[in-house]
Amino acid sequence: MIRIALDVMGGDYAPAELVRGGIEAARIHNVHTLLVGDPQAIAPIVQQHDLTMARVDVVPATQSLAMNEDPVRAVRARPDASVTVANRLVRDGQADAAVTLGHTGAGLVSALFTLGRLPGIDRPAVGVPYLSIQPKTLLIDAGANVDVRPRHLLQFAAAGSAFMHAMHNIPHPTVGLLTNGTEDNKGGRVSRQAFDMLQQSNLNFIGNLEGLDLPRGTANVIVCDGLTGNIALKVSEGLAEVLLDRVAAALREALPANIAQEMVLPLLHRLQTENSYAYIGAMPLLGVNGVSLIGHGRSRAQAVIGAMGQARLAVEKHLVGALQTELADVVGEENA
Repeated sequence: MIRIALDVMGGDYAPAELVRGGIEAARIHNVHTLLVGDPQAIAPIVQQHDLTMARVDVVPATQSLAMNEDPVRAVRARPDASVTVANRLVRDGQADAAVTLGHTGAGLVSALFTLGRLPGIDRPAVGVPYLSIQPKTLLIDAGANVDVRPRHLLQFAAAGSAFMHAMHNIPHPTVGLLTNGTEDNKGGRVSRQAFDMLQQSNLNFIGNLEGLDLPRGTANVIVCDGLTGNIALKVSEGLAEVLLDRVAAALREALPANIAQEMVLPLLHRLQTENSYAYIGAMPLLGVNGVSLIGHGRSRAQAVIGAMGQARLAVEKHLVGALQTELADVVGEENA
């Protein structure tokens, strides 16, 4: 049984929603959930839930991190923080994956300090599928690295390509660089230098892309810095929520109540669910030497269930090994 260490002390709805999601995920995904955090806070919540057919244990962590703290200072100052304990369980072979839904920066720093980097990676990155609009398009980086160098974008591209190959069985994923135009000379200095490096790599690079290429699924992997990627992702999530809500409201007014309720609104509800962050839950941090996933700080139980499913899939697909193989090819070319 796959063991997943869940940090239940981070995020807006910790620990109650995270504990509930972890228990449900143990049952739904047939995994062994390790609830990492303050036992005195966790125990009363666990007692409120039915543990039938759910393998769940509590792993003590005496410290936690707040969402507004500097991630490097906080992680260094609190070695027994729940996110670090979860990653330590992976490092020591007591868990197969770690999941945190709290401070994104702290999740990255903790995984980096605890698990280390894969060869050929300077900075790990977060890749996120472009909702259900284009599930075979991965946006990377989606928020972990705001300031980047050209070689970092090359590494993101290699990691994203390996992810799409391993997780989606795409033999030669196409890679595009997100800039302000499709011409070869678009973008700033970093993008232009990264363009040359990507063009010379053995990746299936198809050139520069614009923002409108994201919803069109023009490439399997769309590469950018974390600031650009996070803004693009959050705008897309917000736009999908607002548009679907407005469509639902308009249809309630335009259609007879029975038709709207029985035929149209269930379809819209499904679309809303599939295009919500909770549908995916969390994504692996690509480039650390272990399976460590990061999700939204506003996650509730349903997002936890999605995150645990992603963690199980990453373990089953041997994601870390796939990344090592892909990165070895790219780094070998870069250093040749």
